[in-house]
Amino acid sequence: MATIGILGGGQLARMLALAGAPLGHRFLVVDTAEDACAAQVAPLLRADWRDDEALDAFAARVDVVTFDFENVPAETAQRLTARAPVFPNPAALATAQDRFAEKTLFRAIGLDTPAFATVDTRDELAQAVQAIGLPSVLKTRRLGYDGKGQFVLRSEADLDKAWALLGGHALILEQFIPFDFEVSIVAVRSRSGEFRHYPVTRNWHRDGILSASLAPFAAPSVEAQAVQHAHALAERLDYVGVFALELFVHGERLLGNEMAPRVHNSGHWTIEGTACSQFENHVRAVLGLPLGDTAALGRSVMLNWIGELPDANVVLSTPRAHWHDYGKSPREGRKVGHATVCADGAASLAKVLRGLGASLGREAQVAPVIEALDAAG
Repeated sequence: MATIGILGGGQLARMLALAGAPLGHRFLVVDTAEDACAAQVAPLLRADWRDDEALDAFAARVDVVTFDFENVPAETAQRLTARAPVFPNPAALATAQDRFAEKTLFRAIGLDTPAFATVDTRDELAQAVQAIGLPSVLKTRRLGYDGKGQFVLRSEADLDKAWALLGGHALILEQFIPFDFEVSIVAVRSRSGEFRHYPVTRNWHRDGILSASLAPFAAPSVEAQAVQHAHALAERLDYVGVFALELFVHGERLLGNEMAPRVHNSGHWTIEGTACSQFENHVRAVLGLPLGDTAALGRSVMLNWIGELPDANVVLSTPRAHWHDYGKSPREGRKVGHATVCADGAASLAKVLRGLGASLGREAQVAPVIEALDAAG
């Protein structure tokens, strides 16, 4: 029996603990918040990320360290390596924390990206816009997620507004690409170098937050490219654990958007939609265990619950629907739970989603997924 330490106590840590318990392993979570939802299923140590004494005590109680979100300071992860193995490695974490370093890495492995430039001053913003053109997106290089820390520039008049909002941070300007849709590939690499991937997943967002994910979803050429890039990324970073690579699809062309060095929202469907979920495979990977089967068991749709939960009874009475409540208090923009609906094929899944969307009053959330399923036949 091993004890896995998790830096961060959100729903991802919660689901890691739930996946690892049947394998016979224990968990210890450290978080800055007293009400971290993972504390409902695993012991919680409350500490600041730079509280060396508390983190030393944490490291003394675990066999391996991982994290459930990418905003843990890379310096904290690096310091812990002197006391326990840390996976993924701090260098991978640091790369994913900096959008410029991340996109530079994408290009180094042969994954194309939208044009980008660093921006540190108002004059550099004007120069970058002149070089890249409009529309474009100004983003903080660090700490932004779920649509936070960014501003879409559509005209010259937007530059002052964007600078007033984001100036003072290290920034990156990215070309705005009129992509066809967004996909992600969730993959896993073990301590021995074994690599596996889940099917490519199509994603829909609302207000910058993931609303729904459909899997499997990809043309063979898109799937092959995504797998190639994910594998190259894992090897270049000497990565151990699960990660997600978010991609824009533009015709047959894939463009790198972001990498998440952790289990990922767009992989939640794997809990019921595969034989071995992303959470179990992450536990296996960081402990050096053989990886599990990542093949899809039919079709699956994950619906994110943002702000508040819908009626659980409606979901629980739906065939092959699975309810996940994260144990969080309702709050605007907060991920409080999700549901996954599984079926053998596209037509049967679309039929169930029509009924579920109508019963929950969430027709708008399921409509684009149904449209994609209908197109797939």
